[in-house]
Amino acid sequence: MKKRILVIDDETGIRVSLKMVLETAYEVLCASNAQEGLDLFRRESPDLVLLDVVLPDTDGLVLLQTFRSEDRSVPVIMLTALKTVQTAVEAMKKGAADYLNKPFDIDELRLIVAKTLAAHELEQEVRYLRAQVVNLYSFHNLIGKSSAMREIYTRITQVAEARTTVLITGESGTGKELVARALHFNSSRRDRPFIAINCAALPETLIESELFGHEKGAFTDALARRLGKVELAHSGTLFLDEIGDLSLTTQAKLLRFLQEREFARVGGTQAIKVDVRIIAATNKDLEDLLRRDQFREDLYYRIKVVSLHLPPLRDRREDIPLLVRHFLAKRTEDGKRSTVEFSKEAMEVLTSHRWPGNVRELENVVEQAMVWCHGDVITPDHLPTPLKTGSSSAVLREDTLCGRCSLEDSVKQFEKEIILDALRQTNYVQTHAAALLGITRRMLKYRMDTLGIKGNGAPSFLSHSGMLH
Repeated sequence: MKKRILVIDDETGIRVSLKMVLETAYEVLCASNAQEGLDLFRRESPDLVLLDVVLPDTDGLVLLQTFRSEDRSVPVIMLTALKTVQTAVEAMKKGAADYLNKPFDIDELRLIVAKTLAAHELEQEVRYLRAQVVNLYSFHNLIGKSSAMREIYTRITQVAEARTTVLITGESGTGKELVARALHFNSSRRDRPFIAINCAALPETLIESELFGHEKGAFTDALARRLGKVELAHSGTLFLDEIGDLSLTTQAKLLRFLQEREFARVGGTQAIKVDVRIIAATNKDLEDLLRRDQFREDLYYRIKVVSLHLPPLRDRREDIPLLVRHFLAKRTEDGKRSTVEFSKEAMEVLTSHRWPGNVRELENVVEQAMVWCHGDVITPDHLPTPLKTGSSSAVLREDTLCGRCSLEDSVKQFEKEIILDALRQTNYVQTHAAALLGITRRMLKYRMDTLGIKGNGAPSFLSHSGMLH
């Protein structure tokens, strides 16, 4: 579909010339005065306006202001025979995208029109994507009607606009980053950067450079200056995920930045000031880390100005049907599946499960069920076996005592579930899972290999035959 250009000029020759030059590539509408041009602008919604500065019924600059007040997104190129810099400057100040002097150079005319339309299209795309992002991370898209979630919505509304540092706590998979993004995108910083850093995913030797950047030559591989996450987040929000995994040394440097709101790049001496809002998150008990001298007390109170706790999914089971419908709708919108729903029996299985991996685990199960279901109704047969059998210690005990399962197999299954729970709670970081279980990482890896637990980021629900087990 051709772009639509509106030409407003009182000279017939100019209108005819512009139409002849442009109509091979664009749809061209013409008006001979301001009122006719305004009527066409309102009725035809052009993509670009070529507007003469001097019109018989009004000043072109006045009409420019009218266009800008009615639709600021439509670019306007001013046409003028007055070869004065002042006219062009005034037009640009009032919102003109560009200007052209009469008589026109045809190549210059085509170039400026094409460039202006391309810039306009890019602006529209950015505006659309920004609106989509804001909508995606609006707190209204945090799914749940439980009292705990309603409290979260209220707190986000109260805290979003403040510069206050926020600490978000909760088990792995409860949606801490989603809440952090909701805080950002419901604040006046929504058009500025949201920079996230996973403190648990970076080795100690890189965390300081990742946070604060480094100067060229600061260390062996520092071949050029590199900006850190703090500097990239200037005027926006910095999200420090899994802050409980920072070493005491890095904690001290982060505390200094939070107190002074300035830092120096690694290998640099210049103090750099930034305006950054800090949101931190952790799945660890920071108070327990305090008692064990693994987290600084002064940093703890610096980041816990406002605290939000996300409840585990098992404590808000009434939200499970809503979450399931949300995940189904998301997959349908992505074009990955046609409309499908869970049967009553399948939904009962989901609502009775403990969900150690919380919302993230639920989403994975929904996606897996959609893969295995080739009809329009998901039944318990399409769910992973641990969900259907209710893999709890009580079930294992009953199966063992009734002779359906040997003691050795029950012990293995129970051990497997405990290890999987520990891995899920620590985002499958084996060192952290081993610490949670009170064993060495080598022992954990040995037990995982023995029990057939994969260590590639998530346990597999598929056996070697390709069937659910």
